[in-house]
Amino acid sequence: MAYLGEGTTKLGFGLMRLPRLEDGSIDIPQVSQMVDEFLAAGGTYFDTAWAYGGSEEAIRQALVERHPRDGYTLATKNAAWLGPKDADEAKAQLEVSLERSGAGYFDYYLLHNLGAGRTAFFDRWGLWDWALEMRRQGKIRHLGFSFHDNAETLDRILAAHADDTEFVQLQINYADWEDGSVQSRRCWEVARSYDKPIVIMEPVKGGMLAAPPAPVEQILRAEEPDRSPVEWALRFAMNTEGLIACLSGMSSIEQMRDNLATLRRLSPLSEAELATLAAARERLAELIAVPCTGCHYCMEDCPVDMPISGIMESLNRAALYGDEKGKGNYGFATREGTKASDCIQCGQCEAACPQHIDIINQLEVAAGKFE
Repeated sequence: MAYLGEGTTKLGFGLMRLPRLEDGSIDIPQVSQMVDEFLAAGGTYFDTAWAYGGSEEAIRQALVERHPRDGYTLATKNAAWLGPKDADEAKAQLEVSLERSGAGYFDYYLLHNLGAGRTAFFDRWGLWDWALEMRRQGKIRHLGFSFHDNAETLDRILAAHADDTEFVQLQINYADWEDGSVQSRRCWEVARSYDKPIVIMEPVKGGMLAAPPAPVEQILRAEEPDRSPVEWALRFAMNTEGLIACLSGMSSIEQMRDNLATLRRLSPLSEAELATLAAARERLAELIAVPCTGCHYCMEDCPVDMPISGIMESLNRAALYGDEKGKGNYGFATREGTKASDCIQCGQCEAACPQHIDIINQLEVAAGKFE
């Protein structure tokens, strides 16, 4: 890893977890304020997706309709594996995204969440060639893909599409750097071996690294008492070579300001600090029950509307903070009526999960622990 500098200009505004009002709608005034402060600090990269409910419409109102089009870069994604029944429906996602966002074109367009069985949808329906044609037509400027799988699979995809792919979006954070499933380091090495620049997602692992369990935070505080866990996580990600942007899914103006302040004082990680993060990673791995990042892909087509992400969070809260905390979270997650024991074991959730979690088994664990 090598420090690139550039501070806030390398921060990307992830639009997956936008602030919401009590009625569940996105808080457009707050998002607009976040957009303004982000741009004023030098940030330019905004990341949304066809699959992020309400996000593309929100960024139209908060950004596209309020700022010059040449003052920012906008990324969105095509999730061919999530809903479309054929190639035409998959391709139509681009037109839907353009209409929702009003952007005119996308600076970065990603084939969304390649890996496992999801890659086959893009290959079978000819979406690589179609996306290149969309680039020739000017509807997209740069073509890449986001990825959740192992390094061997990434190598196969890049070997087949080295000339088509301009960049790769990878899950990189200090917790997953040496993880045997996510393989952050090995995936980064593969992408760089093809000379592909990187967009980082999940630098704070869905918020888990912002509030790690006490034994992990103690390791970090012992090295630097005044440095927050978020700062540790972002510094690790931002010190990655080949970086286009490091996405942070910010859900409030306070998170935006904290991230901007962190990156203004960005500095290289010393060998001692890297050793501290390695110790924190090892301790966290001992404690965590389920590597869920709360992306909700598993829930999109669940036939019983199972609140899977909330249930996985409950298992982690129990492991990290005690069973009572987990049970309280479980009660809130299942308040609409669907409980872990209602799972019909169809398996669609496991096929969609980027983290390769054994969801069916974990739901059985949750039912036994919390019901």
